[in-house]
Amino acid sequence: MARVAASYRVRVGVRLTCALVAFALIVGSGYAWALYQNFTQSVPHGDAVPKLAAHQTDLDGSDQDILMIGNDSRAGATRAEQTAMHSGHDDGTVNTDTMMILHLPAGGGKPSVISFPRDSWVSIPGHGKGKLNSAYSDAYNAAIEAHRSEQQAEGAGILLTLRTLEGITGLHIDHYLQVNLIGFYRISEAIGGVTVCLKSAQNASTDKDAYGSGYSGINLPAGVSVIKGEQALAFVRQRHGLPHGDLDRIKRQQYFLESAFHKVATAGELLNPFKLQDLLKAVSSSLLTDPSLNLISLARSFELVTTGELTFSTLPNDGPQVIYPDGVETAIVGVDTVAVPDFIRSIIGKGVDVDLTKVTAAKPSSVTVDVLNGTSAYLLATRNAAQLTKLGFHTDTVDSTPSPVLATTVEYPPGHAAEAKAVLAAVPGAKTVETTSVARVTIELGSDGKQVRGLAPTPSAPSATSSTLAASGAKKSSSAKAAGGLGCID
Repeated sequence: MARVAASYRVRVGVRLTCALVAFALIVGSGYAWALYQNFTQSVPHGDAVPKLAAHQTDLDGSDQDILMIGNDSRAGATRAEQTAMHSGHDDGTVNTDTMMILHLPAGGGKPSVISFPRDSWVSIPGHGKGKLNSAYSDAYNAAIEAHRSEQQAEGAGILLTLRTLEGITGLHIDHYLQVNLIGFYRISEAIGGVTVCLKSAQNASTDKDAYGSGYSGINLPAGVSVIKGEQALAFVRQRHGLPHGDLDRIKRQQYFLESAFHKVATAGELLNPFKLQDLLKAVSSSLLTDPSLNLISLARSFELVTTGELTFSTLPNDGPQVIYPDGVETAIVGVDTVAVPDFIRSIIGKGVDVDLTKVTAAKPSSVTVDVLNGTSAYLLATRNAAQLTKLGFHTDTVDSTPSPVLATTVEYPPGHAAEAKAVLAAVPGAKTVETTSVARVTIELGSDGKQVRGLAPTPSAPSATSSTLAASGAKKSSSAKAAGGLGCID
């Protein structure tokens, strides 16, 4: 019975991802403003975001923080669409497994997105400790039981999630934006698909849990594919069969967004006002925002996104764990609460300034380094660790970062500046950050190509190797370059 219930919850708890910013893919292109202004008038609004209390301060001042959230409502979907989405039919249950904060610096600086694992074990106001995604359903269900409308119930779910994330990050969230599942499905169809590259084929043999049950319906080959509709949804929903489960799914979400933004920035098809009108129509029935969110202003901010200026990161975490609250076995993702403050300061541009000019570098033989691969390049951390050993350093952990990294960074804990300076000399051009989030000097290798001196440039991602693709809309491309230079992903 427990297995059946678990399987049911997974089927119902559809893993919506990129829908929550799909409208920005459209309006951020800067075309057809007249159509867009008409569109904004039809967007429904939920409750207003609570203002700061008198004793509270806004950590990032006039910067804007926007909660982007997705729920798994299939309201309005045809039976054929529900079947294609592998989501089951809508039974009135609403969940959210996608939560991101879009940070927009005042004055037009580079925007960034923070992803939050749905199983993060956190404090939920008024509900004690629980998984992050339960905040939405707790408030939603309570509102439904109080005979509030569907829109009011969704608004309640959003606001409790918002308050929970404010408690985790210390940020004041200024606005919110929600898109439901059917909105993502239709929009991914409307933009003509997104290019992705998989390191290995993913299908029913990989997308299964310990009981052998499949979930997302993914059916994609190794290499490059252009995905839309069913397979786009499956790509961003899959977590079973991935090395790090939900954390790898977050990487998929971030990867998909980068590729989608690249598509919008370069696709001439969006110059067609008729096509744009279809896209706006696909969004209009799926969006819910707070009353004061200025969609036109937000769309203009996304002009930076389409030029490749968006960065992604994931809340610091200790990875999957099993705990026993009240004697019940529960799988969670532990939040690294010690690392969160430094992480947030780095996001909002208030990180620790590092000045190593007056520090004498330690001898390499006295320094132990962790090496993490923040790209999709094969064995990049392994190659860099081996090269560090040749240069006289010791290495400990050789692994991957939980989310993509753009700039190669040498991180070090307080009191280890001398070791950091020695490592920095071995990694020309890397950034340095003092942080309490690492136990020893750590190199996070980014997509900027900077790595340990003496190594050849990072090899490009492999081209597609499969000769056939699923009949559901995926198409083969000639090389991984078609994925916007993002390389391949698990």
